[in-house]
This record gives sequence, C-alpha cells and structure tokens, in this order.
Amino acid sequence: MKIISREELKEKLDRGDNFKLYMTLGRRAFEYSHIPGSIHLKNVAAEAAKLSPEDEIVVYCSHPVCTSSINAYKQFYSMGFKNLYRYAGGLMEWQEAGYPLAGIIAKECV
Repeated sequence: MKIISREELKEKLDRGDNFKLYMTLGRRAFEYSHIPGSIHLKNVAAEAAKLSPEDEIVVYCSHPVCTSSINAYKQFYSMGFKNLYRYAGGLMEWQEAGYPLAGIIAKECV
C-alpha cells in the first residue's frame, strides 16, 4: 500500500494537481467535515467506472487505524488502479496541522 504524507497531499492540493481525492467515511461524516476538494466515496465500483486505470487516486478517512480507506484502497487496487495512495493520517492529522476543512464544521468556525 502506497502512503502519501500530509505535507505531500497539501502540496498536491496547493499546486492544483490533477487527481481524485476520496473521503471514504459515510455521507453524514463527509457533510460535517472533509478536506476541501474531496469527493464522497459512496461506492468504489461506481466511481471506478467513471475513471481510467491511469488516474491518480488518494483515499482517506478519519485517522491512521480507520479501515474504511484501507478497504477502498484494496478495492480500487483489485480493479487495476495502481496510481493509488492512502492518506493514512486522515481528518484527525489534517485538522491537527491547522489545515482548512470544508463542510458544516468549516461553516461553524466562521
């Protein structure tokens, strides 16, 4: 499993790199808080059908031991996606760094 660090992910977002960033938690969790630019991942197979196997994908969930992003990574990988990364630190690490969040929590902080 290829891991992307918080700093690497932040740099990719800041540069506007072309990749898909998927949050693998449930819809309510996504609506409450997610990394800006994220897409809520409801169904790996449905999303995979929209992508090319060469597309770059990053999956994340809430924290390093959360299995949701691990499962999504394994599913994408089994479908032939190899340009694939897991941001293991998840929302917890992102927020600890003081990086911006989107969703209800971001609106509450304004």
